[in-house]
Amino acid sequence: HPSGKQCQGGLGGGDGGGYRETGEEHQDPHTLGLRCRVNGSTVQDSSTEQLVFKVPTIVAWISRIVTLSPGDVILTGTPPGVGVFRKPPVFLKRGDVVECEVDGIGTIRNRVV
Repeated sequence: HPSGKQCQGGLGGGDGGGYRETGEEHQDPHTLGLRCRVNGSTVQDSSTEQLVFKVPTIVAWISRIVTLSPGDVILTGTPPGVGVFRKPPVFLKRGDVVECEVDGIGTIRNRVV
């Protein structure tokens, strides 16, 4: 995404995609659509409206424990549809293509190796 910050892996970190949003582009972070597709089939379709706790509450709680710095990433979990809880369970396999999309931000696409 052209307005985001380029991601870099670091100590204790992992890949977060090519860019990060600064938050200035979105008025309300609690109304963003979220989708996950595996091999083109939608397996998760939700919204940040479903977060149990709103972003300011999450940041305030974490800030009591650790010092947050610009660029830190807070992972909040995943919407319904996780493969292990499906009936029958569905697991990723080598060659599957997984796409995760957030409205207004973009899509990250990875192939399982």
